[in-house]
Amino acid sequence: MKKFKVILVLSLLYAALLWFDFPRIASFIQNSAEAEVTEPSRRDGYITISVTDLMKKEHISEWSLNEKLAERTITSFLKVLDPQKLYFYQQDVDYFRARQPQLGDMFKNGDIKLAYVIFKTYLNRLDERIAQMQAALDQPIDFTVDESLTVKPESLTNPKTRKEAEERVRLRVKYDMLLLQVDDLRKDQKAAKDSDKPEDPEAKAEDQDESKSSEAQKDETPQTPEEKYQANKEKLLKRYTSFQKRMHQLDNDELLEFYLTAMTNSYDPHSSYMSSSTVENFEISMSLGLQGIGATLSSEDGYVTVKHLVPGGPADKEGSLKINDKICGVAQGDDGPMEDVVDMKLDDVVKKIRGNAGTVVRLEVIPENGSGNKTVRIVRSKIELKDSEAKGVVFEAGQKADGTPYKIGVINLPSFYLDMQKARFGEGKSSTRDVRKILDDFNAQGVDSVVLDLRNNGGGSLPEAISLTGLFIDRGSVVQVRDSKNHILSHDDRERGVSWNGPLVVVINKLSASASEILAGAIQDYNRGLIIGDKTTHGKGSVQTVEYLSQRLFDLSNSKYGALKVTIQQFYRPLGASTQERGVTSDIELPSITTHMNIGESDLDYPLAFDQIPAQPIVKWAKGPTPEMIQALTELSKSRIAENAEYQKLLKKIDFYCKIKDRETVTLNLDQFMAERADVLQDEEEKLDEKLSSDANEIKRDYSMDEILNIMVDYTKALEKE
Repeated sequence: MKKFKVILVLSLLYAALLWFDFPRIASFIQNSAEAEVTEPSRRDGYITISVTDLMKKEHISEWSLNEKLAERTITSFLKVLDPQKLYFYQQDVDYFRARQPQLGDMFKNGDIKLAYVIFKTYLNRLDERIAQMQAALDQPIDFTVDESLTVKPESLTNPKTRKEAEERVRLRVKYDMLLLQVDDLRKDQKAAKDSDKPEDPEAKAEDQDESKSSEAQKDETPQTPEEKYQANKEKLLKRYTSFQKRMHQLDNDELLEFYLTAMTNSYDPHSSYMSSSTVENFEISMSLGLQGIGATLSSEDGYVTVKHLVPGGPADKEGSLKINDKICGVAQGDDGPMEDVVDMKLDDVVKKIRGNAGTVVRLEVIPENGSGNKTVRIVRSKIELKDSEAKGVVFEAGQKADGTPYKIGVINLPSFYLDMQKARFGEGKSSTRDVRKILDDFNAQGVDSVVLDLRNNGGGSLPEAISLTGLFIDRGSVVQVRDSKNHILSHDDRERGVSWNGPLVVVINKLSASASEILAGAIQDYNRGLIIGDKTTHGKGSVQTVEYLSQRLFDLSNSKYGALKVTIQQFYRPLGASTQERGVTSDIELPSITTHMNIGESDLDYPLAFDQIPAQPIVKWAKGPTPEMIQALTELSKSRIAENAEYQKLLKKIDFYCKIKDRETVTLNLDQFMAERADVLQDEEEKLDEKLSSDANEIKRDYSMDEILNIMVDYTKALEKE
């Protein structure tokens, strides 16, 4: 049977700086009024047997599903469902653990009944906890008492008794309410601060119109502390019951995806089973194209909410749909009936909104500004996700000997994207083609140096990483790969010449992974430029292939049975060092909170280990940075940072973050909580979310970019003296 394999790399997107999230599964599983878990089907068995067999044969480790992997599988599955050990009793966990010795045979035989036993037990415990949460909300909450909540999962055990569970729920509810109270206090502080500002005489009329449109809301907005408290209580109650409903409406495909991924994750963090809907979304993200209205949606308290509009997309052009609007109904065409989508699974709503170019979809919308419901008519079209494309801009910085400023071209590359279906014909989206065009434009503008920004770039296509590196080096090994048989293959740039032969800086952070690390590692090994940013990159040095199970099982080319993404090889730099676990180390480190976050490969469960293989013969760039030059550039950068007020604020936040990031408990005393967070980490969560949003590749000249440009100016001058 012919295998359909495409080598690619898993894109990573982490949320961080949240001390105690509601179970992470909630962001993935959304509401569905129709679907719910029933019993495993014959189809599920076929998929399970195929995935188990492929993991043994294809994974780089060639491990069988032994007792060690069985223990990891149960641990991972329970962690997905109950990360804070809030729901399951210890006796539940003991019962599941007793089935571990048979788990290997269960998977080989396609038996996933244990997943259903675990999940149905979970639903029973969830119902019990939600009732306890409702009871806790009905009791007075005293934020002056010196209580604390254990937030480090490693320090927690599952409750043994109902009384112990009730106490843990009480503290959890108190923490959730505390966060809402703190949010209200911050809003009050901001409002007071804004009221002290002088009025803008040029305020636009539309601002006044917007204020009028929300007048209906004013009377309903809680004003007194008691009103705010009651509003927050209702908000939490809705959050808890919404989550409960979502979990009860989890369907078989989603449960199978979680369970099989728990098994594949026992081999390494990047092997996973993808259901058919996940495969579809994965292919869209790689090709950067889809047909629909051009909106990023999320689910909040049962409502599908607009989070972002693709610039120039159908919804953006139509103009009626706004950020934070809630979609409560979807209709097809101009005459189709309006279908209520409140409490519907997000994936199902997205499928109803997507459609062929030229067709009409009508949305019933609850506007964020508080005005009455409205119907928005949008004609779908082909959408190019340009917010995920490479972008370039030219900045001026420093001063040349003749008094003119240096021209520095900055490229932001969010991912190494490739339209895999069109690539065989030399068509479709390609990050290499886009970056080459930007470099050609830079050359036409006479730029003096180039900055390639790979911060938050989680990877993408391996061929793209190789070809894009080739824009900066003149032939030679870019990356080596080793498979389970210890066969080593060097992937080379075979194209003579470069698109840019001047000074080069590559900017990385701890969220730069996989393909980003291939490029950064090659640039460093060839001594082609400087690597600056966080202390290291993410540390993902492995190769995944996608096996479409329909083809594997029935020789059919569709995604009906989902796909297995399995780690088959490991990456190595041209000089032989793996990027796995350790990542690529910066030549010049810049202060950054992400450096200190537990978001690297080594922080994941069950990562592959770092190792080395023999080096490839390569020709280093003759004009590259020397150790003495790097040391001098580092000292110049440190001197500027010491005098920069923004960096000093950041260093203060970093110092505080390092003190609290690994703590086991968080205070539930309001005054103590506010004192801890005031003016330190108040906005860091929002800032990180903004950096990781779909429009994250907008190139902004902030204090961080200014320092990058300053380093580039110093580097260019140093090279001119050589």
